Amino acid sequence: MRISPETVQQWANAFGKQLLALSNRYSGAQLLQKKYKDVEPIVKMQEVDGLKMVKEFAEEMENMLGRKMKSVKRMAETVEDADLYHEYNATLAFDYYNSMMINTLNEDGNYVDLGGEFPLEENEHFNKLPVSTQQSVIQVPTNVYNKDPDILNGVFMSEALNDIFTSNFEKDPTLTWQYFGSSTGFFRLYPGIKWTPDENGVVTFDARNRNWYIQAATSPKDIIIAVDISGSMKGLRLTIAKHTINTILDTLGENDFVNVIAYSDYVRYVEPCFKGTLVQADLDNREHFKLLVEELQVKGEGKVKKAIKESFKILNEAAAEGRGSLCNQAIMLITDGAMEDFQQVFEEFNWPERKVRVFTYLIGRELTFASNVKWIACNNKGYYTHISTLADVQENVMEYLHVLSRPMVINHDHDIIWTEAYMDSVLFNTQAESLLLMTSVAMPVFSKKEETLSHGILLGVVGTDVPLKELMRLAPRYKLGVHGYAFLNTNNGYILSHPDLRPLYKDGKKLKPKPNYNSVDLSEVEWEDTEDALRTAMVKGESGTISLDVRATVEKGKRVVFLKNEYFYTTINETPFSLGIVLTKGHGKNVFIGNVSVEEGLHDLTASDVSIANEWTYCETDIDPHHRKLTQFQAVVRYLTGKEPDLECDERLLQQTLFDAVVTAPMEAYWTTLLLNASGVDGGVETAFLGTRSGLMRMIRYVGVEKRVAKKFLSPSDKENIFTLDHFPVWYRRAAENPSGRFLYYVPIEDSTKVDGRFVIAVTSVTVSVNKKTAVAGEGSYPVGPLCFFSHQGVINSSNSHDLPPSTNITESSACSTLALHNTSRHFTIDTRAGFF
Repeated sequence: MRISPETVQQWANAFGKQLLALSNRYSGAQLLQKKYKDVEPIVKMQEVDGLKMVKEFAEEMENMLGRKMKSVKRMAETVEDADLYHEYNATLAFDYYNSMMINTLNEDGNYVDLGGEFPLEENEHFNKLPVSTQQSVIQVPTNVYNKDPDILNGVFMSEALNDIFTSNFEKDPTLTWQYFGSSTGFFRLYPGIKWTPDENGVVTFDARNRNWYIQAATSPKDIIIAVDISGSMKGLRLTIAKHTINTILDTLGENDFVNVIAYSDYVRYVEPCFKGTLVQADLDNREHFKLLVEELQVKGEGKVKKAIKESFKILNEAAAEGRGSLCNQAIMLITDGAMEDFQQVFEEFNWPERKVRVFTYLIGRELTFASNVKWIACNNKGYYTHISTLADVQENVMEYLHVLSRPMVINHDHDIIWTEAYMDSVLFNTQAESLLLMTSVAMPVFSKKEETLSHGILLGVVGTDVPLKELMRLAPRYKLGVHGYAFLNTNNGYILSHPDLRPLYKDGKKLKPKPNYNSVDLSEVEWEDTEDALRTAMVKGESGTISLDVRATVEKGKRVVFLKNEYFYTTINETPFSLGIVLTKGHGKNVFIGNVSVEEGLHDLTASDVSIANEWTYCETDIDPHHRKLTQFQAVVRYLTGKEPDLECDERLLQQTLFDAVVTAPMEAYWTTLLLNASGVDGGVETAFLGTRSGLMRMIRYVGVEKRVAKKFLSPSDKENIFTLDHFPVWYRRAAENPSGRFLYYVPIEDSTKVDGRFVIAVTSVTVSVNKKTAVAGEGSYPVGPLCFFSHQGVINSSNSHDLPPSTNITESSACSTLALHNTSRHFTIDTRAGFF
């Protein structure tokens, strides 16, 4: 039987009207809009000054980071003073708490050597790890003897840090890990923890290899690595040489510049594209060099003069043209011998100023040419070392850092450094710590003894970690609007924190860091900045604003919304970081402020259907240890009731939250009435909920969990659909892009392939208007499921249609907003989106 298009259109119209009526009924959107309309005469509308806001955020971040720097300075002063009055004792016998040995018993039931009882207690502030906030511990790499006299003297001397660690933590309870990495190899960590070795029982962690140590111990540098690949370098020698190159590369960071050349009869660049220049030693370039180095093969005769001449040429041109680090310059010569007369090259390019240091690494057991190789280093302010086995590489490579640090030590330059973002999966095996993005602030520690001042003795590096999420809390979500966000980047243009930075990937059931997660350039995420105007200004540390038309993504990048964004940026003083915030035109420029009494607001806030964003900071619970077990909701209630008057709370956010609680309070009674209605709830309607810009949510479940299709929806694990530190819920952001009062229907993408678990979310926005200025007040929504919650026959009957023949099927689309009719002759798809049909 043929069905006319007119008939199908009638069905579609009826379906759309029924869908809209159902949406209005169960969401209560019209009631919520009326309640906000009623309070428009008593609210104030403010236009957001983005540049003023970003500068205020930056100042708060500067203050927070300043407290960390003060703590690090106190640690450095403590170590230097302790060393000044410590007399070295070659026969010192001293027991200390070795982090591997603590709380470990031998077969006789006694504590093992360097162990002992070390009380540990789970601590909320340290990601619920068992720690001791009363005492630090010592970690020693497996390849370092833990009772070496240098280790024992250093540990004994640095015991003075225990008091300063606890004092720092008392002065600034937001501090996390504090530490001292010694130049002799040991690592003092506070609070104390039980160290977990790898699966082979080995501790490979060496503080001297960490980026914070290397950056603090040396100034920025230009490095040319020249490796001998002549025929004599075959076999184990080439293997050792490659490992030496990789180890040198691992000591470089974003502030350094590098190139690698190989030589035999002629000089070749391992990466021809980098010929004659220096490249930034970021993670991408370092890993690229490592891959190319693995492909090196030996042949020919080693002509060291050509390699040294080419190295000087690169470095001299970089200095003359103002490229590279504009600081230290060095050549790393890796060879098994040097037979040529090479003095003329140094006379021509490096003497008498000797601006370029030359470090030499003699590879293999043969010492025939040791004197030549040593002469090169000693006559060019470098350091000579002999590497005969793979085990020798690590310790010998690290020696060059001490040489480069000597000018800093002699001049007593206590430069504070900040690292790029990183995850310390080496230091901590627990996922809670290892997958936490952080930056470190560190400072070198020098010997102040008169007899060593002229030699420039580096004692080590002190530092502390700053979790980036704690820094980003100082740019509160509610002030940035629906699509707004804040981001941080370094003066190298790399991102520290950005909502589009996704540093992890799934490897089976485990989350792991992506290979280049901490070398993502700002231009890679803000790619609409095609002229690099935003990036350039932020790298230069400027303040200003720029407008861009952007395509933003929601639902894990699978849906796109088109926005007009305004970017505001400024530098964070005393750091290499810049802060940017984004406000979206239409959502981020206007905010309304309402006011109610605490008593009235508390009554409605504590209703059973209310929750607030637990990842937001309504009250600071991390300052006082007694508050750390409180949820944000508990902290707010205890503060407002006077039970915890000392809590530091965001008064403006609390004011808005209480106001929203009062205005939305009638929704609880409205939804409950529907639930208790004698005729019951329409089949398939599961949940009604709303959210406001203050992070407040109200929710009612129309069906029990056992019958619910959307079981995970709005649960604490459903990060996409609740208020988090990074974003507003997906349904909130999508509703904001729709005209107020008009419903949008969609199926969450992650559920669209689950036939039995599909559900539809219907959302609409509610606004407040004052003096022709409008702001989003909240979003009213409800998910329905399973997908076919509407009766096919009911839709047909409502359009006064006759029954369809057996060859015709009626189905809904995946968004429950399209009615599709299939028969043997034609296929119709009629759009029935409420408000658009």
